[in-house]
Amino acid sequence: MKLNNNIISDLKKIVGDDGILLSSADLASYSYDGSCNWQSMPDVVVFPQTTEQVSDIMKLAYENTIPITPRGAGTSLSGGPVPSSGGIVLCTARMNRILEIDEENFAVTAEAGVVLNNMNMELAKRNLFFPPDPQSFLAATIGGCIAVGAGGPYAVKYGVFKHYILGMTIVLANGSIIDIGGNTMKNVTGYDLPQLVCGSEGTLCTVTKIKLRLVPKPKASQTITAVFNDVTNAGNAVHMIKSKGVIPAKIELIDNWVINRVNEITGMGFPSDADAILFFEVDGSPESIKKEEEDVVALCKEAGAEDVWAAKDAEDAMKVWGARRSGFLAIYGNAPTALAEDVTVPTNKISEFLERVKDIRKKYDVEVVIIGHAGDGNLHPTVLTDKKDTEHYERADKAVQELFKTALNLGGAISGEHGIGLEKQRFLKDAISGDEINLLKGIKKIFDPKGILNPGKIWEQ
Repeated sequence: MKLNNNIISDLKKIVGDDGILLSSADLASYSYDGSCNWQSMPDVVVFPQTTEQVSDIMKLAYENTIPITPRGAGTSLSGGPVPSSGGIVLCTARMNRILEIDEENFAVTAEAGVVLNNMNMELAKRNLFFPPDPQSFLAATIGGCIAVGAGGPYAVKYGVFKHYILGMTIVLANGSIIDIGGNTMKNVTGYDLPQLVCGSEGTLCTVTKIKLRLVPKPKASQTITAVFNDVTNAGNAVHMIKSKGVIPAKIELIDNWVINRVNEITGMGFPSDADAILFFEVDGSPESIKKEEEDVVALCKEAGAEDVWAAKDAEDAMKVWGARRSGFLAIYGNAPTALAEDVTVPTNKISEFLERVKDIRKKYDVEVVIIGHAGDGNLHPTVLTDKKDTEHYERADKAVQELFKTALNLGGAISGEHGIGLEKQRFLKDAISGDEINLLKGIKKIFDPKGILNPGKIWEQ
């Protein structure tokens, strides 16, 4: 839709002339997300700096029935922050203040636009630790992470974003400002609204302020690398280790294709013929991590690892994790179109899923590469293709459909941390029942009666 001059003038009054973007070149930067698979131009982008400004923007949009898409850094991989109905993009990037670090009660209060890495750097100065660490942590904002229910490598031991939410300030579609949740870990006071908002992808409200719980920073950590000549053995190793009562902080997996691309980018020199590599991090006291290191090494060898070694020091460990983080860069840099998916399966089904990936790769004659947070069964099979090559893209799309079907058949989910957005809405009816979808739509209607908040997302319209 095209916004009239009166609406633009009112927005300028709320955020100032320097808090609004209108040129086509500027708007284009907010027309897609990290996946680059979807694009839709907004009519305007606004940068509020306070909750009150967000409220005024929402009231204006509500009164005039203008679509409004909340957005953080745009690192999403599901099309969630793409303004598919045009209208207003409400970007929280300037709401970037850490409001309080409560060391006594292990909590931090931050605005939605605070970059996760910036917060972690401040917490580290106080020997505090916020474990959820999506791979986009260098740019991802707290609000964006809440929107998709982000996770990351530390989820295997420490959990995901939703496990750390104490309370938040939200603005409803009509502009009402509400504080939900509280200050304590245990809080059974009515429905758990913060948990409902987490993962709602900006379709229920705009989050402006979040209170998160923290944990003390672990005293020590150790990184372990295990090389496998069969990716399914790597999958078995993950389940074997956890079933023996060993819970590493991280268990990450990359397959042969990713190994070789990572080598090209980083010069790490991982074995080029390895079918898969697992990366582990164990943490805790110096005494406990030594025992866990020994257990991980022994169990990986028992599961068929060709070689296992521990990092020599912190610098060596940093190089290993830097190499792991370069995996998605390697993927996106080696194909015109990367269909980066996000499925979760029970850990005892990882090896079966990985075996099925091999079959799907052969069946559709497409490259399907694997990278993921194996410790909690959250894998990112990515199909490499080119949207401009219609025939190849059709085969790639069929492969994606079968990947989702396989995950569901194994008792898994079609999204572990990326959300549904635009990318997966056509698969939602396969993942949950029609009754559940209707319940979701009913909740949406209560929060957003006019349907102006991030319309067109999650379910098919």
